[in-house]
Amino acid sequence: MTSSRKPRYEPPQQSIAGQIADSMLILILVVASLFAPVYFKLAADKHVSLTFPGKDWAAMGQNAVAQQQWAKLGLTPDTAHDMIASRFDYTFSWSMFAITAAVIIAYFVFVIIVSDKEYRDVIGERFDSGS
Repeated sequence: MTSSRKPRYEPPQQSIAGQIADSMLILILVVASLFAPVYFKLAADKHVSLTFPGKDWAAMGQNAVAQQQWAKLGLTPDTAHDMIASRFDYTFSWSMFAITAAVIIAYFVFVIIVSDKEYRDVIGERFDSGS
């Protein structure tokens, strides 16, 4: 009696050199993706300068605890003024968020489409009830 069952799924084998090359490629891509915004000046230094009515702690909105911490750093109201007045602009762009989400979703859809045959073979092997 012959079995009409499919043979057990065997994933493709990859050599050690291939694994190292893949790992290095992923590492290079991660470093490049983190460094690219700085290199292409997309992560611009966005500072907002605040103006205060005076150069004393109260005018700059610093409470007693903050004043003590500034003093521990050896700073006076005059020397700390520029640091307190310089703030980062943390604006959020919904369009950039949507683009990022679309790229990530497209990547996962691509991976699933490309891996469809392997997924079907594994699911068929595990869950098909053949006799």
